[in-house]
Amino acid sequence: MTKKVYDLAVKVSTYTDRQGNEKGRWKNIGSVLQMDDGGKVLLIDRTFNPAGVPNPEDRDSVMVSMFPPKEHDEAPAKAPAPKSHGGFDDAVPF
Repeated sequence: MTKKVYDLAVKVSTYTDRQGNEKGRWKNIGSVLQMDDGGKVLLIDRTFNPAGVPNPEDRDSVMVSMFPPKEHDEAPAKAPAPKSHGGFDDAVPF
């Protein structure tokens, strides 16, 4: 049985929380799946455009972070983000 082992996300901006801490705002762009034979594959939202990710240092690449997937029965740490048209959450926890 195929299992999701990671959510893939890119940092799209930052914000300051009520305590004055700078936090990252993340866009979920897909997931890493582990196949029955042990191989891993990337499932990426086809509407994700890496050219839209902020690039203040003018690099040629985009850093994609991997987060353990949230369990469905866990209570969210904050209000749930609206769903994107690609079927992925727009944000992941930090």
